[in-house]
Amino acid sequence: MSAKRLQQLVEALSRSARHFNKSEVECLIKLFDTLVTASGDRFGAVGFDRNMFRDTLHRAFGMTDDMVMDRVFRTFDRDNDSCISVEEWVEGLSVFLRGTLEERIKYCFEVYDLNGDGYISREEMFQMLKNSLLKQPSEEDPDEGIKDLVDIALKKMDYDHDGKLSFADFEKAVRDDNLLLEAFGPCLPDIKGSLAFEKKTFKENRKL
Repeated sequence: MSAKRLQQLVEALSRSARHFNKSEVECLIKLFDTLVTASGDRFGAVGFDRNMFRDTLHRAFGMTDDMVMDRVFRTFDRDNDSCISVEEWVEGLSVFLRGTLEERIKYCFEVYDLNGDGYISREEMFQMLKNSLLKQPSEEDPDEGIKDLVDIALKKMDYDHDGKLSFADFEKAVRDDNLLLEAFGPCLPDIKGSLAFEKKTFKENRKL
């Protein structure tokens, strides 16, 4: 990437990804470039495809749930072109690593709203929970336990009692109890993961 292009990107992205300062934005752009070049993928010129992104989530943040990683990819991929551009990468990480509660509520809701209809349905909760919970070999019918969890979640979060969660339901529930933010599966990095990623990315790249 030319120095001029880098500077233009840093200027633009330090305005849109407001949780990073300019030198952090520059480090993230350089990391993106490094990862894309290392992959030697045909998408390389434009950005991350789904597999590269999942590899990065797995390596950097220890994410292992395929369904969650897939949803995180779709949430980052704002223009739905199945490729994450450098802009989507930096803006996505701004929320993923340092988002305000409001931004993270919006992000998690998007991850859990599998069909994008503006609601988290009973079926969507079931799918997400089924994927993120470990199956115990002794359980006769693990699906029953998941159905119970879905019922508990609805009882606690479905304020208008329509059998599904609107964004307003989800937001109110999370504001009342922050632990419900990732009620249907871990889609944000834990503190340890984010600190390690930031330390590595921002310290090491500054030496370049």
